[in-house]
Amino acid sequence: MNEIADIPAAASFGALDRLLRSQLLARLDALDHGMLVVRDALGEHRFGRTGGDALPVVHLWIDDPSFYRAVAAQGSVGAGEAYIAGQWRCDDLVGLVRLLVRNRELLDGMEGGLARLGGWALRSWHALRRNTREGSRRNIAAHYDLGNDFFALFLSPDLMYSSAMFASPDEELETASYRKLDAVCRKLALAPGDRVIEIGTGWGGFALHAARHYGAHVTTTTISREQHALASQRVAEAGLQDRVTLLLQDYRDLQGQYDKLVSIEMIEAIGAQYLDTFFGKLGSLLRPGGQALLQAITIEDHRYVQARDSVDYIKRFVFPGSFIPSLNAMYGAKTRASDLQVVHQEDFGLSYAYTLRAWRRRFMIRLAEVRAQGFDERFIRLWEFYLAYCEGGFLERSIGVSHVLMARPGHPSGAA
Repeated sequence: MNEIADIPAAASFGALDRLLRSQLLARLDALDHGMLVVRDALGEHRFGRTGGDALPVVHLWIDDPSFYRAVAAQGSVGAGEAYIAGQWRCDDLVGLVRLLVRNRELLDGMEGGLARLGGWALRSWHALRRNTREGSRRNIAAHYDLGNDFFALFLSPDLMYSSAMFASPDEELETASYRKLDAVCRKLALAPGDRVIEIGTGWGGFALHAARHYGAHVTTTTISREQHALASQRVAEAGLQDRVTLLLQDYRDLQGQYDKLVSIEMIEAIGAQYLDTFFGKLGSLLRPGGQALLQAITIEDHRYVQARDSVDYIKRFVFPGSFIPSLNAMYGAKTRASDLQVVHQEDFGLSYAYTLRAWRRRFMIRLAEVRAQGFDERFIRLWEFYLAYCEGGFLERSIGVSHVLMARPGHPSGAA
């Protein structure tokens, strides 16, 4: 990391920049649980403390005074956009996210003042990304149609783009991903001949695992043409066409009844206003006594409404139209829209931090190949920040990931 001598001259700071800088630095005076060192052309400032239970020191370099305007105008989203633009650097992005999460009130304070106007504009933009059938196709394409070759650069060979289940932080991603797939199958007590419906194919990782190792017949659907094409190829190469049926269909249009249902981190893409619709469809797709296993990223119950009604870095730059449910929000929708009963729930949020760490390391190691696929430096910084942003959130447990096993009335005893 370059030293302060490499930072543009103080002359680049206008009067407004200096005012906004002083306001942000004054806010940072309340920082606790670690130390943040901020350097720009006007000098160096240290905030917080070291020792005890404090996080390691984080160093941040401001290369462009436009950073202060971005934060003032759009709060934390503006800070993220400034990183994409190359206006600041950091020696530990994950550590920075963790430090800000531990100082939640300070972070929330960044959304006040002028940033409220920016927040209103972002919410207006987000409202246009509503997950109607056509809107869902556009939103999914905006992320997953980056290309199958791109995701293959950093995912494990099974191409699971969801949390693995780690037995230890240093375990191989491939081992942890296999454990997760096996856990889903075991929790559902999958057996040969079971008819399974999967909502959210991804690249076919679960369908292939369940068909190959458990003898189930899996009908799976996606609305991503890129994913559908590669999943079809993988099923054919595995010789499992007789056990896996691939659909290119919105979940709301699915018909029939099945023994088991699986949805792995797809609920985050449906939109909060469609929670009841989603759970109503889950119930209708299961026969009496049938079981459903959801893997869902979750947010703390007390922060759900605030997060639902605001736009963060992920909604703005990574997953348009997305949201993170809380357990209570899901259970409420389940109760209103279906007769499903929760019979088991397990959080494994730290595993997601380890999953993201593995993805980020693989992504950063293969930057030459990312560039060769046509992605520029802004895109690289966007993804680096996205992966670090999420890793820090899971390490601090401000977000989690759960397996929620549900069953319709009449399910066998001991299903959990």
